[in-house]
Amino acid sequence: MNAKNTPWLDEIKWTADGLVPALAQDYKTGQILMMAWMNHEALEATVAEKRAIYYSRSRQKLWRKGEESGHVQNLKEIRLDCDNDVILMQVEQIGGIACHTGRKHCFYKRLEDGEWVAVDPVIKNPKEIYK
Repeated sequence: MNAKNTPWLDEIKWTADGLVPALAQDYKTGQILMMAWMNHEALEATVAEKRAIYYSRSRQKLWRKGEESGHVQNLKEIRLDCDNDVILMQVEQIGGIACHTGRKHCFYKRLEDGEWVAVDPVIKNPKEIYK
């Protein structure tokens, strides 16, 4: 299934759907920015283009991070966890916004007294980001 020049893809434990979870981490601060899914094509393109490219399960197609918003994630380093089933990418987040809600990262809700509370501010209104 994989091209002969990418045997490293075969080492990954893909889900039954042919996906692997991928975390994007700010390469300077270490903050986890977001999690998304990748298929073979997305991971291979990410490495080739040196930018985060995910697989959109809802749209059933590749999603080049920042294609609409301009908030591209430039790849600095990529790692595979000890179980070979999670990708960790260290990225440079262009524009300082990784989340479609207009926040710096997607993990902006904290559990407080049994409720999820948004604790990080919106940097830019999503209506201004996505036309």
